[in-house]
Parts: sequence; C-alpha cells; structure tokens
Amino acid sequence: MKVLVINAGSSSLKYQLLDTESGEVMAKGLCERIGIDGVLTHTGNKSDEKFKFDIAMPTHKEAIQSVINILLDPEKGVISSMSEIDAVGHRVVHGGEFFSDSVIITEKVLKAIEDCVPLAPLHNPPNLTGIQACREVMGPDVPMVAVFDTAFHQTMPQSHYMYAIPYEYYEKYKIRRYGFHGTSHKYVSQQAAEMLGRPLEELRLITCHLGNGSSICAINGGKSFDTSMGFTPLDGLPMGTRAGNIDPAIIEFLAEHEHMDAHEVINILNKKSGMLGISGVSSDFRDLDAAVADGNARAALAKDMFNLSVKKIIGSYVAEMGGVDAIIFTAGVGENDRSVRWDVCEHLEYLGIKIDPEKNKYRGKQMDISIDWARVRVLVIPTNEELMIAKDTERLVNEAKAQ
Repeated sequence: MKVLVINAGSSSLKYQLLDTESGEVMAKGLCERIGIDGVLTHTGNKSDEKFKFDIAMPTHKEAIQSVINILLDPEKGVISSMSEIDAVGHRVVHGGEFFSDSVIITEKVLKAIEDCVPLAPLHNPPNLTGIQACREVMGPDVPMVAVFDTAFHQTMPQSHYMYAIPYEYYEKYKIRRYGFHGTSHKYVSQQAAEMLGRPLEELRLITCHLGNGSSICAINGGKSFDTSMGFTPLDGLPMGTRAGNIDPAIIEFLAEHEHMDAHEVINILNKKSGMLGISGVSSDFRDLDAAVADGNARAALAKDMFNLSVKKIIGSYVAEMGGVDAIIFTAGVGENDRSVRWDVCEHLEYLGIKIDPEKNKYRGKQMDISIDWARVRVLVIPTNEELMIAKDTERLVNEAKAQ
C-alpha cells in the first residue's frame, strides 16, 4: 500500500510517500511559509537531489495541491496518477481521552479533535487544517487516518496519569498527564522486541526519545505504563529550550519579581530554558559538546543536568515495573550522542546495565550496544514515526475493507 503521511504545522507541512510493504520512502519534502509566500523542498527516490521551488501557498489547500503536483511530476515525481495513493495518514498531536488508538477520520473524529484544541492550541488547529485541505484536494474516496501522539499513553493506570490537585479540575477540564511522542515510543518498542527475539507482551522496556524535545516511557507488556511528559510537552526532562519539571511556585515568583504575566513566564519556560537557558550557548547538543570541549562550564552543567534527569527517570521506572529487560535510546540525541548514552548508563551495573565503549562509538545505527554479560540490554534504535503512521494507516484501511 502507498500511504501519504502528512504532518501539518501552522505555517509548514511535512510529507512522505511510503510503500508500507517494503518500508521504502518513495518521496518526501516540506512546504514552508504557508500563508506568507510559499517554499516547497522535495526529494524523490529517483534521485537524492533536493528540488526547491517558490510556490504561492496562501493556505494549506495550495500546499497539499503542490505536494500532489510534485509527486505527479514526470521528471521529479514518483507516481503517474493520484489513484496510486491508497490512503493518507495524518499526525495529530492531541487526542485527549477520546482515542487510545489511531482511527479512520470521520466527521465525529474531526469533532473530537476539535474538542481537544484547548489541550493543544498550537498543534491541533493546524493538524485539522491539514486534514481538511487533503479532503478538499484529494476528494472523499481516499481513506484518511488520524494517528495521535497521545493515544499510545492511554493505557497508563489512573494513579500514573492523575495530578494531586482537586479532582474536580480533572472532571471539568481533563487536567491529567497525557504524554507525547507516543508514535515513536510505540515504534521503537516493537523494533526492540524483534531485536531481542521475544514477544513484546513479555517485555519490560524503557524507551528514551531524546532530542530537542525529549520524553521517556515505561512500556510493560507492550503498553505504556508511565511517561515523563505530562499535561503538556513542557513537563519532564529539561530539553533543548524547555525547562521540564520545576517547582510550580517558580512561575508566580518570576511573574512577581520580573513583572511578567503567567503567559510570559510559560513562554520563557518553553523557549528560553532547558539546555539553552543553562548553557547560554545553544539548544543543540552538538553545539554543547563543542562548548564542553572548549572548557565551557555552563555547557557541561547543562549536559550533566540532562543526563542526571534521564538516569533518575529510568531508575524510577525500573522500580515501578519491578525490573527492566532493555533500555532503548532513540531520536536525534539518543541515536547520535554517545556521551549522553554513556553518562546515563554509568554506575547502573547493579541493575545489570553496562554499555560496551566500542559499540557505543557508532551513531544513528540500530544495534545492541551492551557489553556481552549485561543482563539488561541497551539498544539504539533510530525512530521512524512516519513508517509507524503509515503502518497504522494500512492496518485500519485493510480492517475497514474486510468488514
């Protein structure tokens, strides 16, 4: 099945056309500056060359039409007819408590996604816009599926997702831990089971999605058991520009002493904190590594704080699940920063965790980097959220056809 995967932002739209049988990425690209002027960057499998075009994109509808046009282009495209696209899979950030799995998009589903806008005001509106644009351009006959970042975590026990605030706020506003990066955590857990040669249902895994945005997930028997992100992606680990878990009284303190309102403080915690705020150098871990090599103490402090936070969460999840079979590192930092992996796993020999320093030198490659005798395996698995979205789309469309 050929599935077009769409990830729509407020002024951008990422796309990939995948063959789900082979896993091949037939084409991929990015529409930027939607509503301003419009730029399309495209790569097809006939060539590694990137093509860049200035195309008017007043709305997401024109962006989607531009994607279809480039996919059909005789020279730069990869299909000869739009009928070759069997289905479309849409990344949707927030599904609230409505969705515990991906779902074929209907009017009822669109209404539920809209109802979740207060929970993800920056993300769900453009996700909805991308869905509507696809429907307008591609017509009603092409099946479309919504794949939610939050759905995988809907299996968490209530004691793991509730906050210790008056229960009425959960009842009125659904304030609770939702978790994010669910598509990534789900994908790498399935890959880990294959690597270990064991049924996913028998495994206790801790998946570390570490990048500019980072989250950790305890996966027990193939189901999300706990996760570090909460009501929003601001919670949990310190990240590229996000503060992560802090004493909430800091918000009032900063608002009072810096003469800001709550919105301004939250903006600082989202965009000016984390690795950037501590180091004063950058939110990019590669820049931090270079600064550390030059003797920058604050850059070293930022990385130490990050690594310690990951280690602490891993330890708490081992306690929650009563053990662990494998630790998985994924996403940009997890796949490529060997110093993070080493520091996180250092001194965890008592849990049966020990990294082989030679194997740890590899970057961005799926492999077991544990020392031979380690009881708990440490795996590096490059994430592939787009393939997971395409696979979910294929599954649901085939199930619908079979009914």
